[in-house]
Amino acid sequence: MSTSLVIDTSTNRTVVGLVTDGKLIWSGHRDGATAHGPSLPLLVAEAIAQHSIDQVIVGMGPGPFTGLRVGIAFAHTFARARNIKVIGVCSLDAIAAQVDEKDFIVATNARRKEWYWARYSNGVRIGKPAVNFPADVEKLGTTVHFGLFPDFIAMTNLATQGSISEPMYLRRPDAVSTADRT
Repeated sequence: MSTSLVIDTSTNRTVVGLVTDGKLIWSGHRDGATAHGPSLPLLVAEAIAQHSIDQVIVGMGPGPFTGLRVGIAFAHTFARARNIKVIGVCSLDAIAAQVDEKDFIVATNARRKEWYWARYSNGVRIGKPAVNFPADVEKLGTTVHFGLFPDFIAMTNLATQGSISEPMYLRRPDAVSTADRT
């Protein structure tokens, strides 16, 4: 029996779940785009109170820089302290697994009046995730699913297909070194 701690902070909701042998045995969330830092340790503490964890699965985005860093750093620190592995998955793919349509787009709030999005055909992502204004995404002429959150079982299934090792940052950083400022 293998138990995975599943974490995602790529949206405005911090989500944590425990999946044992393909079944969700615990889940919790806290809303707030800037509440990932204080919410994540509380949710994880509640989740693991009576369970041993064998691996950590973490959403690698796309998502806002700070939110992703909170989840990814926490996942790696938690795993390293327990000498267990971390597997990164695409958060949009874990959302798309909930949609039962042939062709569709999954989008999340990228802030700054933009969306992170990816297009899917028969449940398989076509191309790489992108960031655009909602009107530009809607012009693509297919159904857009907005406001969903990553599915825990989907994240565990995606983890069996390989690991994403780098966060999916789709924007250039806001911060620049003093030497690069003009």
